[in-house]
Amino acid sequence: MRGGPGWKGSFVRTGRAQHSAVLQCLPRGDTATIVPNVPANSNRQGAAHERIAALLGSRCSTSSYDIESHSHDESFHPPAAPDAVAFPESNEEVSAIVRICAEHGLPIIPFGAGTAVEGHVQAISGGISLDLARMDAVLDLQEDDLDCRVQAGIRRLALNDRLEKHGLWLPIDPGADASLGGMAATGASGTTTVRYGTIRENILGLTCVLADGRVLRTGGRARKSSAGYDLTKLLLGSEGTLGIITEVQLRLHPLPECVSAAVCSFETIEQCANSVIEILQSGLPVARCELLDVASMRAVNDYANLHYAPTPTMFFEFHGTAASVAEQAELAGEIAADHGGGDFQWTLEREKREKLWNARHHAYYAIKALRPGSYGWVSDVCVPLSKLAECIAAAREDIEQAGLVAPMLGHVGDGNFHAVYLIDPSDKEEFERASRVNDRMTERALAVGGTCTGEHGVGIGKQRALKAQHGAGVDVMRAIKTALDPDGILNPGKILD
Repeated sequence: MRGGPGWKGSFVRTGRAQHSAVLQCLPRGDTATIVPNVPANSNRQGAAHERIAALLGSRCSTSSYDIESHSHDESFHPPAAPDAVAFPESNEEVSAIVRICAEHGLPIIPFGAGTAVEGHVQAISGGISLDLARMDAVLDLQEDDLDCRVQAGIRRLALNDRLEKHGLWLPIDPGADASLGGMAATGASGTTTVRYGTIRENILGLTCVLADGRVLRTGGRARKSSAGYDLTKLLLGSEGTLGIITEVQLRLHPLPECVSAAVCSFETIEQCANSVIEILQSGLPVARCELLDVASMRAVNDYANLHYAPTPTMFFEFHGTAASVAEQAELAGEIAADHGGGDFQWTLEREKREKLWNARHHAYYAIKALRPGSYGWVSDVCVPLSKLAECIAAAREDIEQAGLVAPMLGHVGDGNFHAVYLIDPSDKEEFERASRVNDRMTERALAVGGTCTGEHGVGIGKQRALKAQHGAGVDVMRAIKTALDPDGILNPGKILD
């Protein structure tokens, strides 16, 4: 079982009423166990399960493996087991399942790839985990218009493999091989956001099943529209609480003719951040812009067998023609040198580029290896670029004063950075210290006009921070939730407590 914050203990769910209290006081521990939910309305639940099983046959599962694997995501939050897992293969099946669950008051938790980090897929009220992995088709591809329509279960890397032969790609790269439905539901972004935007800017429309089973199609293939409320944007980032995303209409991009990658080391994080600010202000079309601190670089070097200097380091990538990416790399190197950057290395070789970015994508596992037996709590905030250096430096100082092991890294080209707290699962006091440091990091981000989460979403982990950020806006969100899901069956307990 994956480790979690705080002290060791068992996680036992014996009913929906008990679970909320357990969730608040018993973080996930190395000895955690999962006991299937036994709700008070077990007769109604049984009837719902029978109807779903009749619809799906063996694709409705209560096996211990399926229950456990759908009880958690990649976060430290406690596992919470669904009562059953359904594997639909069409919009019609999703709609039928939702209608059954609505009739019996059974919660539904959409499940993509399970790579989220804020407890998005935990079944904290029991119910049906709706795994969309079998809905992984490319339904339509329009090369001339640079768009396609896909089912929600298709994974990011599989989609780009299919698009490559057409000279196209979806550049949004959260690191994990997430599903497109999950990326839409969490408002995903990542290493390429600085140039291509988040998933929000690359979605033209959605197909979604509402809480009463209606199938809603939003947006379209046009690049803009002034027709009424923007329901697509409303559903994006809603984390399965307003509807179940089953199809995604995507804006695609041509594959770049040439790609160059660069690495540059600095003496301080402040120098890194200041060089990034000037590079972006100069108008250089940077495609990726990543910062790793000393601890992160040591971890990545050891894990990926790299040999870069163990100092604050920037990873860059540039897209364009052979001439333009060479020019971009050289100009970025000059700006970095003005801010104390040294040993600026860049390459066009695909093998070297892939090794570099594979190392960055596996940084979380590399960092965890720094402290075997610990669990990793990955937090994120996003701030205006002009406040980036001071916010990172202040967070680093807090971490060191608290005596914590917490390497820092981030997609600093858009002001998004992370702290990865490595915590002994048996040490409650260490978790509390990390919580205080993380609260200050969030408060500082909000104070300068930033956000409590740049890309992780809210889930069950950032609800208090969401209230601090939006205030009365949370009541408006709750009103929208109530209007679209009056019985609260869609991913209950996420975003809104």
